[in-house]
Amino acid sequence: MTPIQTTIVGFGFSAVTFHAPLLEALPEFHVRQVVSRDAEKVHRVFPEARVVATLDEALRDEATELVVITTPTGLHFEMAKQAIEANKHVLLEKPAVVTIEEGEALLALAEQHRVHVAVYHNRRYDGDFLTVEQLIEANEIGDWQLLESRFDRYRPVVRDRWREKQGAGSGILFDLGSHLIDQALALFGEPDELTGDVLMQRDGAETDDGFHITLYYGKRRVILRSTSFVQGPTPRFELHGTRGSYVKYGMDPQEARLASGRKADGTLGEDDTEDFGHLQLADEAAERLETLSGNYLGYYRDLANGLATGRLPVDLHDALKTMKLIEAVRKSSEDGRTIRRKEWDR
Repeated sequence: MTPIQTTIVGFGFSAVTFHAPLLEALPEFHVRQVVSRDAEKVHRVFPEARVVATLDEALRDEATELVVITTPTGLHFEMAKQAIEANKHVLLEKPAVVTIEEGEALLALAEQHRVHVAVYHNRRYDGDFLTVEQLIEANEIGDWQLLESRFDRYRPVVRDRWREKQGAGSGILFDLGSHLIDQALALFGEPDELTGDVLMQRDGAETDDGFHITLYYGKRRVILRSTSFVQGPTPRFELHGTRGSYVKYGMDPQEARLASGRKADGTLGEDDTEDFGHLQLADEAAERLETLSGNYLGYYRDLANGLATGRLPVDLHDALKTMKLIEAVRKSSEDGRTIRRKEWDR
């Protein structure tokens, strides 16, 4: 397979942590260009890559096939539009763009130019999520009744970063909420209705820093939440059903390992033994259930195949479903009421 000629746009935390190590490790891709003003930083990772200052300059390169956009979300639409009009495939960091209208415009444009737009919802490749997915598919805990999924942090002080400042695409609902909603949709599809509470609790907060979302699937419930005031361990997942429960503490290790500079390889997503979840089935002794290995490399492998076949691991249609629920959560919080599916499924 000839490597997919790739240009990365932006070289901040997202690019350095979540994209560069994976692209560097996989023969399916060749990073030929990076849009950045810090050539020294780029060349420590990709010594042979061409470093350019603007996307306009990068798109003059006819050999580029894929443009990976890792800039702040508010910039995604215009950058993706430019890349598509230059007949390039696009990979957007989640949640993709800022509004439904922007996403629909990109879909139409991509169809016109016969290119693909993928979205980097890498948390579908977390080991804990894959374990929950397997438990549900295998009916291990019986008929599921409740799933609780949470991303908690202890960050009580507002930091000087774009995600925590007022602006398009900022806030924790866009940042972490998009992951949790996407995972719920991947497991169960769209809910019948939802209730959302979007929070701004920290002193000096300019954008949301917490949320509590309930998704209704008939009598079943999915609870998604995040707060910036949790110090100490809380469950990452709780799955409860008619035959028992599964409770998992600890985050998927891939992000922390990549952020520490570890190379991406087949062992990257192996969970630490002490973080294995607890499976308790009715009338049976509790056991520690080995976590399935996380696989961020698998996302990019699936992307390489998807660019050839059209079956992307996560496409813009998927991302738009998540964004519609984000908008519905905000409306629910603002109006103080439950939102039915027909209100967002337009």
